[in-house]
Amino acid sequence: MHSPQSVRSGGRGLDWDTKPAPFKIYPDLPPVALPRDFPVPALDALTAISTGPAAPAPLDLERLAALLYFSAGVTRRAAYPGGGTMYFRAAPSTGALYQTEVYVVAGDVAGLEPGVYHFSPGDFALRCLREGDFRGALAIAAADEDLAGRPATLILSAIYWRNTWKYQARGYRHLFWDSGSMLSNLLAAATALDLPARAVTGFVDLEVNGLLALDAEKEGALVLAPVGEQGRPASVSPVVASITPAVIPLSSSEVDYPLLRDAYANSSLDSESEVGAWREPSRRRRPPAGASQALPAAGPTAGRALGETIMARGSTREFSGAAIGAEDLSTVLWHATRGWPADVPSGLVDLYLSVHAVEGIEPGAYAYRPEDHALEQLTRGDVRGQSAHLCLDQPLGGMSSATVFFLADLDALLEAYGNRGHRLANLEAGLIGGRLYLGAYAQHFGATGLTFYDREVVDFFSPHALGKDAIFVTALGRSVKGAARSAAPLQITRPS
Repeated sequence: MHSPQSVRSGGRGLDWDTKPAPFKIYPDLPPVALPRDFPVPALDALTAISTGPAAPAPLDLERLAALLYFSAGVTRRAAYPGGGTMYFRAAPSTGALYQTEVYVVAGDVAGLEPGVYHFSPGDFALRCLREGDFRGALAIAAADEDLAGRPATLILSAIYWRNTWKYQARGYRHLFWDSGSMLSNLLAAATALDLPARAVTGFVDLEVNGLLALDAEKEGALVLAPVGEQGRPASVSPVVASITPAVIPLSSSEVDYPLLRDAYANSSLDSESEVGAWREPSRRRRPPAGASQALPAAGPTAGRALGETIMARGSTREFSGAAIGAEDLSTVLWHATRGWPADVPSGLVDLYLSVHAVEGIEPGAYAYRPEDHALEQLTRGDVRGQSAHLCLDQPLGGMSSATVFFLADLDALLEAYGNRGHRLANLEAGLIGGRLYLGAYAQHFGATGLTFYDREVVDFFSPHALGKDAIFVTALGRSVKGAARSAAPLQITRPS
């Protein structure tokens, strides 16, 4: 947990000589080039965020390429003095460190041989780790036969060091924030490409990690996303033999954080029967609601396509402090919280807001009630200063139009889902945060993710938030550069 004391007494600088490389490279595996002429998601961004596909389309290599590009691809590059290059991705990541990796377990993708593949955004290619149809093995590991009949499953994993290099053991949370943000892109892009998709959070970690040949000391699988219309189930899976493909080290040296590894291990599921029992539905406790202010009706569309929105998205570095409209805030909150197909119910985190400059809404602190689409006012008045302080004393937290704080009743989640409940809370916060990003940029304003002083966030929103824990923060508002980018369609830069 962060506190003003812990942050100021940390005294640890960054070792730039050991900054991790941005891409995972398998030097001995030949690339399987992905097509560069893939379909661009033209569906309105807000529709893509909060609905499902109208009519399922077959999953072919072109659609798979589009799905990978708009969820995890390199969308632009920036050169720095001295020859350095920064690779910006389709989805946001804490510190722009991009520790989330994507694997594909393919069985019935037109134009792609069945196999287990790693996606390399650097050269926009797949590399085959295992030949054959392993969908059946993945279905067993997830205790979910549906996966055996889906054309492919995308697996989001994380390389710990790429994040802990900067954030140390707290990077454990970031693994799920970032994979949740990527998942928001993936699910929206799948909808826009007419591909059914859902999230699977329960699986036998050891089996999935073994299938992907991950180094258990350094990386781990986080979430599965089966994609495409249900078809003929896979035949019996080949034996999942142990393999150790060569991987180029990310740094000359690494620092191990046992606390992170222990958190992953202690929240793992050990058998298919345990996965099945873990998914049993449970009821969520909600605090009694007070008087609230109904938000205006959310806009159904934004007029900006999903592909264009993803290309325009970035992390706002400076807010102007200017206001957004009440309908703008209403629209982004509505579409971000409508739920998504998954193996566990959504609604595990609660949204609290510090409102600074929203036309028609009095400044102050609020709790958002998604079931009523309403704001419950907790305090009145200018809270810019308090909000900036809560966000590690970063001005972004106070100069925004509104800052969204994600809190969760972790005691209840741990009781219902065991230690894996902590994963679920952070993943859901990251997913909703990713949707807030997309909803904001679809409406031509900005967003950025922030970190925070844990206990002080809870204290600020109490007594309403008593017993909860702070999970994540996303700030929304106008960029200092102006109200919005041009509404003209952006040029989609194909990977080179």
